Amino acid sequence: MSARNALEIKEKIIIIFKSRGPSLPVHIAKGTDLSILFASAFLSELIGEKKLKISSMKVGSSPLYFLSGQEPMLENFSEYLKGKEKEAFNILREKKFMKDSETEPSIRVALREIKDFAIPFKVEGEIYWKYFTTDESEFVSSKFIEDKPKFFHKIQFVEKKPEVFEETMEESIPKAIVEIEKDSPEKTVEKKSARARIKKVAPKKKKTKENEKFLDLVKEFLSKSSTEIISIEGLKKDELILKVKVRGEEQVLAAYNKRKISEKDIIKASKKASEFNLRYSVLSMGELPRKISELIEALKGIKDIEKIE
Repeated sequence: MSARNALEIKEKIIIIFKSRGPSLPVHIAKGTDLSILFASAFLSELIGEKKLKISSMKVGSSPLYFLSGQEPMLENFSEYLKGKEKEAFNILREKKFMKDSETEPSIRVALREIKDFAIPFKVEGEIYWKYFTTDESEFVSSKFIEDKPKFFHKIQFVEKKPEVFEETMEESIPKAIVEIEKDSPEKTVEKKSARARIKKVAPKKKKTKENEKFLDLVKEFLSKSSTEIISIEGLKKDELILKVKVRGEEQVLAAYNKRKISEKDIIKASKKASEFNLRYSVLSMGELPRKISELIEALKGIKDIEKIE
């Protein structure tokens, strides 16, 4: 493909976004007569060139792509939010502003996940959230500000990424969950024990983040081939088991976060697939060992194996 053709395709993609607003790779593939793989590649290039933006919200297994200024149109896709994330979205949309310390832990966590709709900011050391289309000036007239004329000169909206507040979230949520009375000696012992348990569990956060990073990597790979993720059946260190749909066929997908997979890994995937009475596929970070590749190739033409007695 020549540089000129690539430029023309990119211009056509931008025109599609101007016409239909936030879109998925499948929409761009259809509008440009490209495969999902090539459409995704062009979208990635446009992201790198700062001509497109990408949502943190997923529709199926794919994020939404959109032009700068089309952020308010993401609200049309809020129906794809699930569980606590949808609940947090509805509460914030209604209230417009929320004080982090006055929010129940599960909603507080969900607010950090809906990055497209919940904008965090700090005022006098306190974390607040605003609905993404709400004007900042409305905060001055909100219920959180009692002495409005005096406060008006102090307020400074400094929006930050949600990651900035992760430390605050981790510190505050365990306190809210433990809920122990100060004056009771028995409760004090219980509190110390609870804190010890929390500290003991803490190192797993890094491992959890690594697992989630691998999950996101697999999701991105599958979105390029229009593979729909139905459910997550298992997520462990170096191993991810998914139930997926490929061209209308339901399958089990085993993904391994390592350079080489073994016979044991394939057998494990096969057993998991048999539980659902489905066929299965395997993903890995590298190529199959030569012996396994040769065995798979040899088994393709086999009719039967019998024992001589």
